[in-house]
Amino acid sequence: MKKFTSVSDVENLQEMIKKALQIKENPLSESEKGKGKTIGLVFLNSSLRTRLSSQIAAQNLGLNVLTLNAAQEAWNLEFADGSVMNGDTVEHIKDAIEVLNQYCDIIAVRCFAGMKNKQDDVHESILSQFEKHAKVPVVSLESATRHPLQSLADCITITENWKEKRKPKIVLTWAPHVKPIAQAVGNSFTEWMQEMEVDFIITNPKGYDLDKNFTKDVKVIHNQDEALENADFIYVKNWSSFEEYTAMPEVEENWMLTNEKLSKTNQAKVMHCLPVRRNVELSDEVMDGENSIIYQQAKNRIFSAQAVFSEILEVINSK
Repeated sequence: MKKFTSVSDVENLQEMIKKALQIKENPLSESEKGKGKTIGLVFLNSSLRTRLSSQIAAQNLGLNVLTLNAAQEAWNLEFADGSVMNGDTVEHIKDAIEVLNQYCDIIAVRCFAGMKNKQDDVHESILSQFEKHAKVPVVSLESATRHPLQSLADCITITENWKEKRKPKIVLTWAPHVKPIAQAVGNSFTEWMQEMEVDFIITNPKGYDLDKNFTKDVKVIHNQDEALENADFIYVKNWSSFEEYTAMPEVEENWMLTNEKLSKTNQAKVMHCLPVRRNVELSDEVMDGENSIIYQQAKNRIFSAQAVFSEILEVINSK
């Protein structure tokens, strides 16, 4: 694996899941693999699970870990090509990345959607700069349109919790929120589910359809009760409007997941990437209930990251 920014970078998803589960059984089995190598974790946005899981995963592989909270600790960055830097930006992103090339064998970056300019976000204005200028493998720790390490952890979690021979029915359901949220997790989960042997549908209110470039032919149902019927897994996540970018069209129905809604399912396991606004996106009764596998998802973030770093080190060490 030469980089990791989407599911298209994974040659064989089932083998990747298998590798992650083997790592989970013995996290220190490759503790010398990254010896003498350095990974730079660059955070342009807040992080808890991604930050800690990536650090643990890298340390389990023997990597040196450099963590940069770039939004708070680095110089103000300029991202536009050809800019005249006579304002408050001090360092151009291409220069910062070139320095990272000197210090790191892998660069991992978290760069959320700006939620201001749709085209900038759709075209990954920040992540694309890292891919363009980096001379070492780039890993996405979440970008404007995707969250691939989360999605791999989700695939691992589903695999762990499904032992029947039939395909599981998996529903991605929109949830309410108090502010506009990017589509990255929803996009990414949708993309990865299309590579899994599952029956997958999306349910969201009208006005909240995700980008067709991600949903493609996936069935979208605007009636949550109908969508949840006989579901085996429910993935709860909020996102704002894509068509009317960042807007939050009014929704009259109650889309928060409750035990009453769960009763329509096949004792569905409930998933969420965290952080979650309790009793807005998810009720306490569901979040803390026996159907919740949310913390298992969170733990699996370690093993998704470790599997990815391990695959990248295979390429680096073979040179």
